[in-house]
Amino acid sequence: MAVPTNTRVTYGAVGIREDLSDIIYNIAPEDTPFMSGIGRSTCDNTYFEWQTDTLNGGLDNRQIEGDNANVIAVDEPTRVGNYTQISTKAVQSSGTAEAVDFAGRKSTQAYQMAKRAKELKLDMEKMLLELDTAPSAGTSGTPRETGSVGAWITSNVTVGTAVSEDDIRDNMEQCWKAGAMPKVLMCDGVVKQAISALSQSVSELRTAANDKSPAFVVAAVDIYVSDFGNLQIVPNRLMPAETAYLLDYDFWDVAYLRPFMTHELARTGDSISQMLVVEYGLRSKNEEANGKITGWA
Repeated sequence: MAVPTNTRVTYGAVGIREDLSDIIYNIAPEDTPFMSGIGRSTCDNTYFEWQTDTLNGGLDNRQIEGDNANVIAVDEPTRVGNYTQISTKAVQSSGTAEAVDFAGRKSTQAYQMAKRAKELKLDMEKMLLELDTAPSAGTSGTPRETGSVGAWITSNVTVGTAVSEDDIRDNMEQCWKAGAMPKVLMCDGVVKQAISALSQSVSELRTAANDKSPAFVVAAVDIYVSDFGNLQIVPNRLMPAETAYLLDYDFWDVAYLRPFMTHELARTGDSISQMLVVEYGLRSKNEEANGKITGWA
């Protein structure tokens, strides 16, 4: 039907106030399962060290009656170390940007710094989980690099071709023979879905009030029960592709030479400049406590 003549409508109206919410909606992921699960420690140098050891047991040990003691050669602990690396984020806002009234934030500088802090943790998670970043001392022109999880795990390694229970069982057995009991299998979303697809079932949900209960699909595997222990399947968006780490969180920590700090940078004009900085390294207390599966294309 037609609008009556001279009826005022909003399409041509002037002066309508804008309706802009004071809430900023952000769904970008910010979870860091690896860093959240492992420990935290400190270090006092850019190269920090620790020691690992093992046992030489399970041998044939039958001795002649009355014989002299058989003194064996002993192995010394192994001394290992890693480097710290520096990660930063900097934000600069003009004086005007701080003075104007933005919707959803009192200070644009503070808002941006809070975002950068979350991004910095995601950067750290991604770098710590990399597959082949070896420890590097750096130079005056290149940054130091802390050895990543994938580079540390060298003993219990399985190379597969596709996601399979055989590979998981093989790696768990390797870990078990070494004395390890990993509790977490960490992988990206693609591998997580492939693991879930290994064992799907249709079940019936019955309620006391209604016998005609619907069927539902159980299409996720959250706990993998093996002959050598249980694994919690933990998806991580920042994991290397086609890879799974079998982890014991107790044998990892992040060592901080400098914890998270905010530095006010010198003014060079009509602006505010701040930098977030953290210096840290990954400590693999004993890499044999963990496993690695690669090649899951």
